[in-house]
Amino acid sequence: MRKTLCALPLAALIPGLALAETPASALVMAYNIDAISTFDPAQVAEVVTDEILMNTCDALVDFDPEDEANFLPSLAESWDVSEDGLTVTFHLKDGIVYPDGTPGSAGDLVWGMQRVLGLGYGNAAQLTDFGFTKDNAADRITAPDDSTVVLTLDRPYPLNLVMGSVAANRVSVMLNRAEIEANAKGDDMGNAYLANRTACVGPYTLARWNAGEVVMLEASENYNGPAPKLSRVMIRHVAEPGTQRLMLEQGDIDVARNLNPDDLTAVEGTEGLRVERALKPSLFYMAMNNAMPPFDNPKVRLAMRYLIDYQGMENTVMKGIGVPRASFVQLGAFGALDKDEGQPFRLDIDKAKALLTEAGYPDGFTVPLILGSHPYADPIAQTIQEAASKVGITFKIERMANSQLFAKTRARDFQAAMLGFKTSVPDAHGMASRHVANPDNTAEAGLGQYPSWRSGYYDADMNARIDAALFERDPAKRAEMYHQLQRDVMQEGPQAYIMQTSEAAAVTDALTTWSWNGFRTYYDAAAK
Repeated sequence: MRKTLCALPLAALIPGLALAETPASALVMAYNIDAISTFDPAQVAEVVTDEILMNTCDALVDFDPEDEANFLPSLAESWDVSEDGLTVTFHLKDGIVYPDGTPGSAGDLVWGMQRVLGLGYGNAAQLTDFGFTKDNAADRITAPDDSTVVLTLDRPYPLNLVMGSVAANRVSVMLNRAEIEANAKGDDMGNAYLANRTACVGPYTLARWNAGEVVMLEASENYNGPAPKLSRVMIRHVAEPGTQRLMLEQGDIDVARNLNPDDLTAVEGTEGLRVERALKPSLFYMAMNNAMPPFDNPKVRLAMRYLIDYQGMENTVMKGIGVPRASFVQLGAFGALDKDEGQPFRLDIDKAKALLTEAGYPDGFTVPLILGSHPYADPIAQTIQEAASKVGITFKIERMANSQLFAKTRARDFQAAMLGFKTSVPDAHGMASRHVANPDNTAEAGLGQYPSWRSGYYDADMNARIDAALFERDPAKRAEMYHQLQRDVMQEGPQAYIMQTSEAAAVTDALTTWSWNGFRTYYDAAAK
C-alpha cells in the first residue's frame, strides 16, 4: 500500500489539489537519493542522508546560514572554553522535548555521543580525532546535570574545529535514549531501529522512507524551536536530470537538485524558474588505489593530473556545477591555496606520456574506472577516458548506483573511482585529516571514512606534518604549513582532484525562500 501511494502524483494524494501544483504547506523536491542506507547518526556517511538527517535532528550548535565560518546556538544556547583549551562546556536551552513530548536532557545527548564511539562506525572518527575513545568516553564526555554537556579534550585543538567537526555535526544530536534502548536488538544499541526512522530533537521527523522512491518529513508538533515555515517535506527519488527538469517545468516539484549544466542553463532562461547556487566544501576527484599497480607508483598518479583537461571542462561539463581544483583543500577554507596556485595543471599529453614511461608503463595500461549516478560523473569520466587513450591508457568505465560505489570503495575493492567528498569544517585540517592523514593503513582497521585509507595511502611524515599544523598557534605559520602540504600532495598524493562542486538547485518562483550555505541546507526556512 505504501509503495502504491508513493507511485501516485503528489496531487492525487492531496484532496482538492489541482494538477501541476504543489501544496502550499509542503516543500517538494526531486533528488537522487539512492545512496541512503540508514538514518543512524552513528553510521550516516552520504551527503544526501546527512542533509536530511540534519533537518530532523538538531546538534549542539549550527552553522550560521549567512556566514558558514560562524556558529549559532541550537540545542546549546551558549558555550565556554577553559583557559588551557582542554574543556569545552555547552549549556543547553530550556524546554527541549522529543517529538512524542517527553523531555530531552544532556544525559541523552552524552549517551548518543558515547554510543557513536561504542558502535565504532565511520562517524566515530569525528570524535576520535579529538582524543575521545570508547574506553575514555565516560570520563571525557559528561553531563554534570540535565542541562550541561562537558567535553574534555586530550589536547588544545582550535575551537573552530571542535565546533565544526563535533558540535555542529551529526555525532552531537540528541537521541531519545529510552526509545532506542527499548527497541535495541542484542548489542546493536538501536542501530537496526534507526535504519529507517529518527528518534531525536529537531524541527521535522522522518515520517516515511521507501528506499529508492521517497522520503517524507513532517513538522514536529512538540518542537520548542522556531516552527518550520512549511509543515511537510517530500523528497522524490529521481535519478535522471532531464526528468527532474521536466517535473519542475510542469509544476510537479518545487526544487530539482541534480540538473546538469545544459538543464541549468535552460532553467535560467525559463520564466517562473530560477537557479540557486552555493559553493560547497566538497571536492570531486579520481580515487586511485595506491595499494596495487599501476597506481602504487607516484609518477603514474602524477601523470593522471596531466590527463585532466581542467580548462576544457570548466566551460563545458563543469559549467554551473563546479570550479577546477587540483588541491585537496577547498576554496574558502583557512589554509587553502588560492584559485590559481591550487590548480597548476593543464592537459599535457606529452608530459603524461613521459611520466608513464619513467614509471615503466610506456604503452599505458588497462584498468576499470567505477562511477556512480552523479549527473556530472559520466561526462567527466568520458573526458578523462578520451585523453588517457592518447597515452595508451584504457579506462573501462563501469556505472553503478551510488550505494554500490560507496560499498566498493569503502572496502578497497577498486582500482580507480570517481568520487565526491564533503568536509565538515571551513579549515584545511578538515580535508587534510581525511585525504592525506591515515592513522592505520591495515585492512583490519576498516577506516572507510578516510579516503586516504580507501586508497591504501600511508605516509608517516605526512601524518606528522598534519599534526604539527593542527597545533601551530601562529595563524600565518599554520596557513603556510598547509600551503606547502598542498603543493607536495599535488605532486605525489593519492588522488587526482578535479573540481570543487558548486551545488545548484533549480527552484520555482513559488518558493520564495531557499536557504543554504556550504555546510547546510535549511528545509525549515523554505517558504512559499
